[in-house]
Amino acid sequence: MNNRKLVLENGKVFEGEAFGANTEKVAEIVYNTSVVGYQETFSDPSNLEYIMVMGYPVIGSYGLTDEDYESQNLTISGLVVREYSKYPSNFRYTHELAERMDENNIPGISGVDTREILRIIKEEGSMRAMIANIDTPVDVCLKKIKEYSVPKDVVARISTKKVWYSRTLNYKYTVACIDLGLKRSLIKMLKDLSCNVVVLPYNATIDTIMKYKPNGLFISDGPSNPYDVCDVIKTINELKGKMPILGVGLGQEIIELAYGAKLYKQKVGHNGSNIPVRNLKTKKIEITSQNDQYAVDSKSLDNTELTATHENVIDGIITGVEDKKNKVIAVQYNPAPSDSEDYVFKRFVNLMGGKKNA
Repeated sequence: MNNRKLVLENGKVFEGEAFGANTEKVAEIVYNTSVVGYQETFSDPSNLEYIMVMGYPVIGSYGLTDEDYESQNLTISGLVVREYSKYPSNFRYTHELAERMDENNIPGISGVDTREILRIIKEEGSMRAMIANIDTPVDVCLKKIKEYSVPKDVVARISTKKVWYSRTLNYKYTVACIDLGLKRSLIKMLKDLSCNVVVLPYNATIDTIMKYKPNGLFISDGPSNPYDVCDVIKTINELKGKMPILGVGLGQEIIELAYGAKLYKQKVGHNGSNIPVRNLKTKKIEITSQNDQYAVDSKSLDNTELTATHENVIDGIITGVEDKKNKVIAVQYNPAPSDSEDYVFKRFVNLMGGKKNA
């Protein structure tokens, strides 16, 4: 029975079946190309204020597992799928997806043509949308969509409010992490390389950061327009050259702004996995997952101390930068663990260890 609808900003309407929370939501709609890993996607803080359309047709088939969250809760605003699986088949699962969506006030709609929705977004660009009750008039939905604007306080909402610690045995380095929407998997990567991590709010002062005597500074990924996170720009400018700095995702964008580069919002961002990135030094191709809506104007890097290190193979967008002199590195994508010396977290650790050619 059709009991819910998705209304796009361009007026297109898709009717389908409801699952998740019994509520209505307006947000920016984006698509994700990942075949697996939906739990990590839906709990990624970078996806705050997004209605997510999944390219893979069946979602929910393996439920949710307590150990696989990237944050404490699901973070998306809404979910659009071709088919929702009500009966998970996974010996590790602890909750059904719809159950946790209900608890987190997230509406979902299934039984719609997700291929057509993806095609619309790809051709027309990012847009706003509304998941609405079936009896809500379309003109009312379009009015709410028109009135919606992406909040400027999403980083303030998602960032930790207090300092907390993630320690490991036999640590070699202490990393101060500025939380713009930190994923748990990134902390694990640092711990696996013998780093204790001190997680601080996005607006932590220099004095607060330095109190923990860090060997390096990590600027995490997160949601938001990078131009709305000015506090961190000042932090980077004051600390570059004093310790190695690593930025990932939004962290890269903030670093680029701190150096004076210019960013622009892409027509369609990168959301998903299996995205090829070329290492400009080694010429090797890395298969990455990405979650970004903004990109750096490559020409604006010419007047900065940053040089490009990686690029997206498909569209040529810069996905990695560095400042060798001040030991600053950043990547737009989510690094996957690797033993390679080019693995960005290993490069960061090498810089903290005093290696010049990391």
